[in-house]
Amino acid sequence: MNIRDYIADINPEFLLMDGFDDCILGVVTHCGTDQFVIYDYDKVIAKNISHGMTEEEAVEYFQFNQECAYVGEYTPGFAVTIPNEITIDSPSIR
Repeated sequence: MNIRDYIADINPEFLLMDGFDDCILGVVTHCGTDQFVIYDYDKVIAKNISHGMTEEEAVEYFQFNQECAYVGEYTPGFAVTIPNEITIDSPSIR
C-alpha cells in the first residue's frame, strides 16, 4: 500500500500536494478541529531546492504558494521538526 492509499483509507477527502509524498509526516488530530495531512517543512524546502530554486527562492515559494494556499477544509499543514540532537534536560519541578 502506498502513502496516498493509506491516507485515503483515513479520509478520502484529505488534500495532498502533488510530488511531495515523501515529505508527509502523517495526519494531525486535535480536539474540535478537522484532521489534515501534515508535511515536514524542511523536506518540502529541500524538494523545492531540488527543483532548481535557491534556498531563498524555495522558502519564498513555500510561504506564498504552499503554506498560505488555503484550498478547503482539508488543506494540509506543515511542521518544523525538532532535530534529534536537541535533548530534553531533567524536567524542572516547581
